[in-house]
Amino acid sequence: MELERRHEPLLPYPTFLRRLVRSVLVGVAIVLGSLAIGVVGYRWSGGLSWLDSLYNASMILGGMGPVDDRGLAIPAAEKWFASAYALFAGMALLVIVGVMFAPLFHRFLHHFHLVEDEGKQTR
Repeated sequence: MELERRHEPLLPYPTFLRRLVRSVLVGVAIVLGSLAIGVVGYRWSGGLSWLDSLYNASMILGGMGPVDDRGLAIPAAEKWFASAYALFAGMALLVIVGVMFAPLFHRFLHHFHLVEDEGKQTR
């Protein structure tokens, strides 16, 4: 993502909104890709149905934790996958938030650089 430099003017609002929408769409794509990894992993490792796989993957990706009502009959492969996927989901959350909010944060900081530069020029 190409962002304007410190000494460049602030982007016009419509261009900024396009950048923000693009970042949100990239974030949504990362969420869907992460969810697909979880669904396929649960389907493969635990032999769950597609719906149960989606349910477990969604709950982990959302930070709620896995949902199983099978008691102790959970296969070891599924436990290994759930552990790895939970760690991946935690990292994915950080990446998704960073991607989605980067344009807002950059615009906020860029605005202050412009104000600082204007103050130096008037002295």
